[in-house]
Amino acid sequence: MADHHLDLKGLKCPLPALRTGKALARLEPGEVLHVTCTDGMAAIDIPHLVRTRGDQILEQEVLQTHLYFMIERKIPKQSDKKASQDA
Repeated sequence: MADHHLDLKGLKCPLPALRTGKALARLEPGEVLHVTCTDGMAAIDIPHLVRTRGDQILEQEVLQTHLYFMIERKIPKQSDKKASQDA
């Protein structure tokens, strides 16, 4: 499993949460996404997105210059669910 990195520094709400969601949708279960951003609202939006999707925040830090999240993809992709239902 690979780790993936997403640098969202400088983007304002709602873009950090939207781009995090898109990146998570491309990951396989068990893969990890590292997100770095500077928008203060991401401290609320990204954890809410992760809970809603069923994924898991492994680490969250509020640093002097940015926010950092380490997120593990937990649920199968929608296309994986559909393929298993069609079989």
